[in-house]
Amino acid sequence: MKGFNTKAVHVGQKPEGLTGAVISPIYQTSTYAQEAPGKHKGFDYTRADNPNYRNLEAAIAALEEGAYATVFSSGIGAELAVLNLLKAGDHVVAGDDLYGGTYRLFTQWGMRFGLSFDFVDGTNPKAFEKAIQKKTKLIWIETPTNPLLKTTDIKAVATIAKKKKILTVADNTFATPYFQKPLNLGAAMSLHSTTKYIGGHSDVIGGVVVTNDKKLKEKLNLARMSLGINPSPFDCWLTQRGLKTLGLRMERHQENAKAVVQFFKKHPLTKKVYYPGFGGMVSAEFKLTVDQTKKLISSFEYFTLGESLGGVESLVCHPATMTHASIPPKERVKRGLSDSLVRFSVGIEDVEDLLDDLKNTLSRFG
Repeated sequence: MKGFNTKAVHVGQKPEGLTGAVISPIYQTSTYAQEAPGKHKGFDYTRADNPNYRNLEAAIAALEEGAYATVFSSGIGAELAVLNLLKAGDHVVAGDDLYGGTYRLFTQWGMRFGLSFDFVDGTNPKAFEKAIQKKTKLIWIETPTNPLLKTTDIKAVATIAKKKKILTVADNTFATPYFQKPLNLGAAMSLHSTTKYIGGHSDVIGGVVVTNDKKLKEKLNLARMSLGINPSPFDCWLTQRGLKTLGLRMERHQENAKAVVQFFKKHPLTKKVYYPGFGGMVSAEFKLTVDQTKKLISSFEYFTLGESLGGVESLVCHPATMTHASIPPKERVKRGLSDSLVRFSVGIEDVEDLLDDLKNTLSRFG
């Protein structure tokens, strides 16, 4: 099986054996009958494992061209599991443009438990290398970044890390395995908030880590069970339903996003546009005051003001007061995240309607 869309539809989705149901059932159970103490059919308690977990894990691993995957209750749950691979005293080097929830996890949780972090220019592999210490055990890459959409040379950073015997994890949420496969570029782990593009319909929360290392897989599974950061069977079932159309959706997200980028570049109120050249995320700054910017993004018809991204519907948010509010103002300024920045998650609607919405709303401001 070679094709991306074929894998998305068929891996982890064999017809159910008892009835022949084409779609796998939801194994909505907390526990499983055992033939004798410790003797069962591969499952004992759903916090540890469930057939719906395995179905989704097989599908995502196939799309990432990885050997193993572990699903979690959320993207942050997946990140927590990765940090749980470390111990007190360990050091992490991360890019300096991160999702606000990741920064919060590092600074308000990780530091409390003895981890230390350095944040560097993610666009410069040498910056990662320079920040490595004797106690560095993990390099954290997010690419494209949230919300400035910077990109990191995963292969270059992973090569540096391997020489130092340091693990690398790449947050692949924005790119998805449709556009980027971090494991093929040398990363030890690829991480997603499956809430976003993989689920794709803004109706389920989840996360996943994919790896080729069996020992890492075992440790991630143990973290899921021990920390209680497991998803529900229904969440996995919903996520897998969304996953089947990932390739089709990403093509449309990208097509629409590129049209939005061109519109912004030509519009007189646009100050700056951020776009990595692929995918469905666009950020922009306008020649407006912060108050005007907030009023603008609350006025669209089809771009709904809200948290999150990657759903079929278009969303818009103000990172400084929403997704990245947990980052102190001085730190946001240092990283180039201005109070005027607006982030657009461009959906799969008819592009003419989206452009009309942008045009009509911006026209009210000059």
